[in-house]
Amino acid sequence: MLSSPPAAAPPIREPRHAPVAHVTRGGLVEGVHYGSVVVLGADGEVRFELGDTEAACYPRSALKPLQAVAMVRAGLPLDGDLLSLAMGSHSGEECHLAGTRRILALAGLTEDDLRNVPDLPYGQAVRDAWVREDRPPSRLAQNCSGKHAAMLYLCTLNGWPLQTYLDPAHPLQTAIAEVVEELTGQRIAHVTVDGCGTPLFAVSLRGIARAAARIATAVPGSPEFRVADALRGHPEMASGTGRDVAELMRAVPGLLAKDGFEGVQTAALPNGRAVAVKIADGANRARVPVAAAALALAGVHPRLLTRFAGDPATGGVRPVAALDPSALLSPA
Repeated sequence: MLSSPPAAAPPIREPRHAPVAHVTRGGLVEGVHYGSVVVLGADGEVRFELGDTEAACYPRSALKPLQAVAMVRAGLPLDGDLLSLAMGSHSGEECHLAGTRRILALAGLTEDDLRNVPDLPYGQAVRDAWVREDRPPSRLAQNCSGKHAAMLYLCTLNGWPLQTYLDPAHPLQTAIAEVVEELTGQRIAHVTVDGCGTPLFAVSLRGIARAAARIATAVPGSPEFRVADALRGHPEMASGTGRDVAELMRAVPGLLAKDGFEGVQTAALPNGRAVAVKIADGANRARVPVAAAALALAGVHPRLLTRFAGDPATGGVRPVAALDPSALLSPA
């Protein structure tokens, strides 16, 4: 537990984003992606920042490891693949659907008890197959179904109401809010509703990077360690086959990473170094190379990140020169 109370909430303002990536063609800059990037050292201090890392922003699904920590603290008994799925933004593959059904079965519930928004699978190949088979949107296929199933399971274990588990005043959601403030080290600036229906808390990029570092460096046996161990051991259950965030975790030993809609990416190393990225226009094509550049600034050897960094010979999306790690930090 933290010894000091959370700091004040980050300011709510129009973010002061800066250019973080260029879209090049034939050697010329054809487009610019704006955003913000923060790199924390092992001591938790800011080692690099670009854009506005202090303004309030929505972490989107990058908040899920924090939600998982809160649920484990409150008694959620899941581990391994099912705990990873509980913090997943999954592609809707059969392993994800089957895992969600397993969690619901543990709770004595069914898909009908889920309160997330029905949707088609997130993974493009899975979605295409789903459409070809003329299958309708479903709560089970929606990418957050594992998290919702875990929330319901925890509610059954603690005797909490099931119908209102998405209400910000529900005991589950108040417990999550407390953990978000504890791990980010700051008060929540604003509360709204995420795309799946759960409460969404606005914090800063610095705050979400601090939280990722605290989970990544947790001592064995703690709820944070269980969450980190599950995500590291089963990255595809929290994402999907071939998804960039899973591939990134496979490429960098010990890395803990979670992406979120609207261009959010967090990642933390076992030594406590951490990064957080927000792409202003929400573009995944910029999120991946910018996150790779930030990890290089955090000390990850560039060789491990080559496949995520883009190809300067053929153009495409490349991080701006300010994110060149050779100018700031030597690889670990």
